[in-house]
Amino acid sequence: MKILITGHKGFIGQNLYKTLEKDHDLYTYEWYPYEYPEVHGYDWVIHLGAISSTTEKDVNKVMLQNYEFSQWLFDECNKKNVNLQYSSSASVYGTNTNFKEDAPKQPQSPYAWSKYLFDRWVTKQPKNIIVQGFRYFNVYGPNEDHKGNQASPYTKFIEQAKTEKSVTIFKNSDKYKRDFVCVEDVCKVHKQMLKVKENDIYNVGTGTATSFYEVASAIAEKYKVKIYEIEMPNNLKGQYQEFTKANLDKLNKHLNIEWVNILDYIKKDYNE
Repeated sequence: MKILITGHKGFIGQNLYKTLEKDHDLYTYEWYPYEYPEVHGYDWVIHLGAISSTTEKDVNKVMLQNYEFSQWLFDECNKKNVNLQYSSSASVYGTNTNFKEDAPKQPQSPYAWSKYLFDRWVTKQPKNIIVQGFRYFNVYGPNEDHKGNQASPYTKFIEQAKTEKSVTIFKNSDKYKRDFVCVEDVCKVHKQMLKVKENDIYNVGTGTATSFYEVASAIAEKYKVKIYEIEMPNNLKGQYQEFTKANLDKLNKHLNIEWVNILDYIKKDYNE
């Protein structure tokens, strides 16, 4: 199978490339404004390339790369009979607590809006191809060091434990719970869904919510360091998701994945 991956240098892209390279012919494209890729001749395009920062304030930049380019890519794939997988985000649900794919949406940032708008737009388009959107929940794992402040709590806490000999969390982090899904499982979803000939948008998480405090405690215990609490920054207040937990009913109709729990992942030294 011949596959074009956009965003292969990113966190999920690097991991997915490694997952697929043994079984498929892979080609890559990174974002170059006005130098769009030729999609003719591929079996699938897996579109991961995006501005992934949830704090990016340049709306025009986010909309150009995350929304308008995605529209163009869909149109090209649809014209040339190339199936499409693309990355969406659980951030589209915002502060809501219903995480079924058809639940009300409440995006809180330009990034979340760009993902929501493309999800909404692409579902209304006539299709000659298979189009699968994946709403990632909180993805963590290897190869996200370059993300800096946008890295997952898993990576940030480990880096803090190693360099600062402590872990810093927001106050009340025992009440902030997220569905943390390891990137290896995300890659399994992409790979296995290449065989599913159905158009839809799917949640990709574990169906389990774990608090930031539990994650921090597991890492602090592993590295024998202390935990310190700080106030949440003002720029996060109001848009911060206090709880996420993927509803997997739709995805489970096609796949049977034994999801890795983040606390077990920490204990097993996957990051060493």
